[in-house]
Amino acid sequence: MSLNRLLLRTATVTRTVTRSAFTSSKRDTASPNWLRVGGAFATSGILWGLLLSQHSIGVQEYKASQGIE
Repeated sequence: MSLNRLLLRTATVTRTVTRSAFTSSKRDTASPNWLRVGGAFATSGILWGLLLSQHSIGVQEYKASQGIE
């Protein structure tokens, strides 16, 4: 058996044996996990806050280096 054929065969066996974690079950959209939803929104808010604060710091440094203010 050639090497290419052996690799092709093992890839086929691997795909049929393993089960994808992404398609194992459907989520129940009627009752969402509110703790996870709140965590996602809180994380998003924190990241936006950090982004805006870093932006304002960068603008201040730019203005100071250019002698604008």
